[in-house]
Formats: sequence, C-alpha cells, structure tokens
Amino acid sequence: MTRWLLALLAALSFAPMAQAVDEADLLPIDEAFALTATATERGRIQLHWEIADGYYLYKHRMGAEVLSAGFKVNPLELPDGIAYTDEFFGDVETYRDAVTGVLTGAAADGTTVVELKVKYQGCADLGVCYPPHAKTLRVSLPAAAARAAPADGLDLLGPRGNAVFGASTGGTDALPLPEGEAFRFEAIVDSADQLLLRFTPAPGYYLYRDRSGVEVRGDGVSAGPIGWPPATSHFDEHFGDVQVYFDTVDAPLPLRREHADAVVVTVVATFQGCQTDGICYPPMTREVTLDLPAGGRVALAPAPAGTAPGTTPALWLALLLALGGGVILNLMPCVLPVLSLKALSLAQGGGDRRKARSQALWYTAGVLASFAAVGAAALALRQAGLALGWGFQLQQPGVITALALVMVAIGLSLSGVVAFGATLAGTGQSLAQKSGPAGDFFTGVLAVVVASPCTAPFMGSALAFAFAASPAVAIGVFLALGLGLALPFLLIGFVPALAARLPKPGAWMETFKHLLAFPMYLTAVWLLWVLAKQRGADAIGLALVGVVGLGLGLWLWEKARWKGVAAKTLAALVIALSLWPVVAVQRMPVPVRAEASTDGAVEYSAQRLEQLRRDGRVVFVNMTADWCVSCKANERTVLGRDAFKASLERAGAVYMKGDWTDVDPEITAFLETHKAVGVPLYVVYPRQGEPRVLPTILTQGIVDEALAEAAR
Repeated sequence: MTRWLLALLAALSFAPMAQAVDEADLLPIDEAFALTATATERGRIQLHWEIADGYYLYKHRMGAEVLSAGFKVNPLELPDGIAYTDEFFGDVETYRDAVTGVLTGAAADGTTVVELKVKYQGCADLGVCYPPHAKTLRVSLPAAAARAAPADGLDLLGPRGNAVFGASTGGTDALPLPEGEAFRFEAIVDSADQLLLRFTPAPGYYLYRDRSGVEVRGDGVSAGPIGWPPATSHFDEHFGDVQVYFDTVDAPLPLRREHADAVVVTVVATFQGCQTDGICYPPMTREVTLDLPAGGRVALAPAPAGTAPGTTPALWLALLLALGGGVILNLMPCVLPVLSLKALSLAQGGGDRRKARSQALWYTAGVLASFAAVGAAALALRQAGLALGWGFQLQQPGVITALALVMVAIGLSLSGVVAFGATLAGTGQSLAQKSGPAGDFFTGVLAVVVASPCTAPFMGSALAFAFAASPAVAIGVFLALGLGLALPFLLIGFVPALAARLPKPGAWMETFKHLLAFPMYLTAVWLLWVLAKQRGADAIGLALVGVVGLGLGLWLWEKARWKGVAAKTLAALVIALSLWPVVAVQRMPVPVRAEASTDGAVEYSAQRLEQLRRDGRVVFVNMTADWCVSCKANERTVLGRDAFKASLERAGAVYMKGDWTDVDPEITAFLETHKAVGVPLYVVYPRQGEPRVLPTILTQGIVDEALAEAAR
C-alpha cells in the first residue's frame, strides 16, 4: 500500500517522468533514506542518512528544528555535496551512499531527551522525486558532566550556585555553558546622567560589539551612545570580519534627561555572542532596574538615539544648519557648472518677473524632489542593513560614467552641436513653453547630483541628525538642505530688486553660452579621473568610447531634425549604444591598488589601528574618497603641506588614511562608529583616552591643536 501511495504522489508531482517508471521499483522513503540520530555530547547531535544505491538527497532541502524547549540549536551543519544541475532546482549539491549532519547547541540543566523535526527530500535515478518529507525523532542526551573539584580553594560556583562547567577551555571540546553563565551583564549608576555597563563573556567565549545595544526605559530618560572601548578584529564564520570582545567590557552609557527628578529606569541590554570555535547563541536580552538620582543635564529637546550628547542639534537647529549648508553648497566648485546654466537661463528672461518666478519654482521643485529621493534611498538602504551616507551613489562606477556622459551632452548643447528642446517650424508656442519648466526642473536635479561630492560646513551635524532620526524628520532635514541650495534663485525670482540687477539680454549671451560649455567638459574630465581611480585605464577607454558615440549620436540627431524617421531612428540607436559603457564599467572588477603612499600615510585597517592604540601611539585617521571635493581641498590646503608633516612629527603621530572611493565595509563600519554620514572624516586618537573628531573643513591651526593635545 505504501508503495502505491508513494507512486501516486510522485506521479501527481512529476507526471511526465513517472509514466516511464514502474512504481514497484521504488523503495519506501524510509528505506531509500534511512535516518538515525545520536547525541555524542549534550550539545552535539549527529543526524545520519544511509542512502540506498540509485538514490540521492538534495543538500538545500535538508534541515532540522528542535521541538523541545530545553535545547537551543544552531543551523544544521552539512558537508559539501556533489555538484549537480537539476532540472527542477538548477545548480544544487546532492549526497549519495551516506551523509552525516551535525546539530550543535546548548542543553538546559535537567534536559535528558530532545525532540527533533528533520526535513529532507530526495530522488531516485529512475526519474522520480519523493515529496518533501518530515520525520520526528526523540534523542536521548548523555548525562551532564560532573562539576570539577575546586582547585586551590577556588569556588567554581556562579553567583546563583550554578556549576560553571566547561569554563576552563571554552573550545569545541567543552560543553556549552548556559547563556546566563556564558555571558553576564551588569549595570550601575555612575552619576545622575551616566550609567556604567559591564559585559562579561566567560573564558573561551566572545561578544559581538556591533550586535550589542542598550535601551533605557524610564519617564523622560533615554540612552545615548555606548562608549565602547576598542574591540578585537575577528573572522567569524557566521558574520565574517567582526569586532568582538573576549574579556570583560566596561562601557559608560550617557543618559539624556528631559527633567532633573529622581526616577526609576529599566536598562534593557540586547547582545549576542559565541563559544570560540563552537556554538553561537541566539540574541539574548537582560534587564536591570536602577534608581536614578535627581540632577544631571537636562536636554532642551529629546535627541535622536545613536548620537552623542552635546553634538547632535535639536530639530530646529538641525533644520537651520541644513538650510545654511545648502546655501553654502552654491559656492562649492562641484555645483558651480550647473549654477552657470541657471544663471544663463535667468539672464535670458530679460527681467520678465513672471518667467523668473516660474523658473525659480521649477528649479526649486527639482532640487527638493532630488534631495527627498536621495534621502529616501539612503535611509531605505540603511534600514535594510547597508551603512550608507552622503555621496554613496558616487561609489558606483556606473553612476560616475553616466554623469560624465550627461556633462558631455550638456557641453555639446552649449557648444551648439545639438539644441535640446528645439521645436520644428510651425509648432505652437504652447508646446515651446512646456520645455521651460522641464528644463528648470532638470537643472535642479542635476545640481543635487553634482553636489554630492561636496560637504559644506554645517552639513555634517544636520545629516548625522537625519540619519539617526525618524524617517519623517530625516526627510525634513534633506528638504531643508534642498531649500538652502535653491534659496539664491528663489530670492532672485521673488525679490524684484534682485531680479532688476540681472543683465539685459543681448548678443553677449551666445558667447557666454559657448563659454559655459567648458566647465561642463572639465567636470566630465574630473569624473573620468575618478572612474580611473575606481576601475583603472580599461574603464576610461570604455567611457571615452561612450563619449565619442554620444557625440556622434547627438550630431546625427541634430542633422536628422529636418529629415525622416529613418535618420532619427539611426541617431537614437547610436545614442543608446553609447550608453553601454555605463553597464560595462559597473561589472568590471576593482583593480589592485598599490600600497605605497607618497604622503607618508599607512593604509587604514581596524587591526592596525587597534595595535597602534595598544602601543600608545597618537594616530591621525583621514577617511577620504577620490570623488570627495571637500576631501581633496583639505588635502591640498592642509594635509599635503609640510606644516602638517611637522605637526605629525612633533606629536609622534602615525598618519593613517582610508580610501572610500569604492564600497568598503571596513571603512563604512568606521564611519558608523563615529556617527559620520560620509567623508571626509578626520579622527585623532590620543595616547590615552577617547578619540576626537575634527571638523570637515580643516585648518592647520585645528590640526596642530588636536595633535598637540593628543600627544600630552
């Protein structure tokens, strides 16, 4: 009966194959895949399948879960299988003859039997696959190891009288400790506005720094950032390169208070850790209730979580800083080429107040929409687990190439090679007017895109506030930045006295338009230089082919304006083909960078920085990127000068540089640690004590003072 039922299920699922198979030739699933389970230790269960000849199991369809409450388990560990291309699942791994999987976990005291639900699926070489199968097993655990006798009078009992078994080695040969003994958490009141936290992993265990956090619950009290000490870089099979603590960690926790009254608070710590070369525990939560005394500094407004007290502005101040930063962006060299276009457009208005207002409003709409889109994208990606900040899109070589092509296209238009928005003779005036708002809106979009490499003063604090605040507040800060960028042209459009100062239209405008093409070409050259840093000479070759193709396509398009559909189709095809390098450079591998440095800097690495700090060295860390205009300006005016080198020598400091031109998770983690929203970031580490973050716009005086203080 079983064979008939199995054959019927297989026939329903895989009817085309089952027609040629005799169901009498199929084994029952428990004979085809004989499963047994054995606990070799209290924290280790082996699942063994004996696979009949002519049958195989899929690796990706195998798994196990624990139904018992007294046993916490890691995912099923399986060996590498045989590579196989399956018509149903594609590229898979399979097992034949036999396979053994391992479940590692931690058994609670008193647990003697573990109930498992094991899932698996396999096929026969005859051409029939069994339906997914689940089997429930009960596994007896060996008795708990006896508590070791105390040596030299030492008591191995924990504070609650529980035996600390296996604590001497902590490796894979030691039985996993209960989570309460493997990881301890304590909190005490240090002052009215600060707590002291202590995390204690047992010997042979480690704690993840970036998977640990604390929440403070109390009336008008919230937690600031944890003052984590330097951690140890460790390669973890679960999360890759991570920062961990193997020993006791003492960390201050500043508090934000809305009132000075005494209050009872609950400290909720969430953290995760592993046994060295052994099991990893699921995230753990501990709570401690504390009586917070009266006093302490009272914040003027609640600050967002994850930012340092005294450095993050209140909402109204963040909006003002963002507005000011946006205004100053107008003076940055990366924005000037686009603003030149806008200036030309306003001059063409000839003092028409109605047209000037329309241009200002459409330009502002383009700026605001773009800032909102960039902000929303960055916030969404950060919410998805990617640490991204201001200018993240410029880490993509495809974006750099596309921007270079846009700049070339605008330059060709200004040079008279092609006229964007021109209309055929006889077209009504209403259609011609529609091109105006679209052009103004696009100019606003372009201004935001090219503003990304620049970081104006005040933007750092405002953006840090945005990335730490709620999404609605964050978008408000981004819109304030946009309003600041658009403000000069809004004033020209709506203040008659300013509009009256615009020059009158005339023959000079044609010459001015031709001259404006050259800043666009120079911007394209700069973008191609950045692309060379990201992907090398081959990428430049591809991009230049795209530039030539784009020029040819636009020239053909202009020639085809008075011709038939075939000529326009050919021109459109050439333009489309010229965009192929945008995709091609994105797929190119990152070239190997030379480690030699001409400015005496050593390449950043978390391990090297930690070693230098242990050695008591002063370290000046410069996080930069080739596309960051503010970074290059600081390097040219301060960091590349002999005075800076002399200041380093006086302080006995090591100059360390991190390159964020491409996506680099290690540098991104460093930026996150210091609550930075992008580059530049300058951090001075003293011989002892906490690091100091310098302003984004440097002067030699700021650097001298910071290094001198760090060397004391």
